[in-house]
Amino acid sequence: MPFGDGTGPLGQGPGTGRGMGRGRGMGRGGGNRPGAGPGGFCVCPSCGKKIPHTAGVPCYTLQCPNCGTRMLRA
Repeated sequence: MPFGDGTGPLGQGPGTGRGMGRGRGMGRGGGNRPGAGPGGFCVCPSCGKKIPHTAGVPCYTLQCPNCGTRMLRA
């Protein structure tokens, strides 16, 4: 049933669907990357020394107690 103003019946046409399937991320704490959660270890890429990760302290801000290299998250 046309309305003459070009709008058509309510609820039909573009913009009424449920989206295009975006936003399938894993969310917070989903892997070995920044923001990976409070647990885990900081590892030295040079000598392999592991120390427990402290929540709120990024591993890259720590220096290895053995060789002084910046630590990485593991």
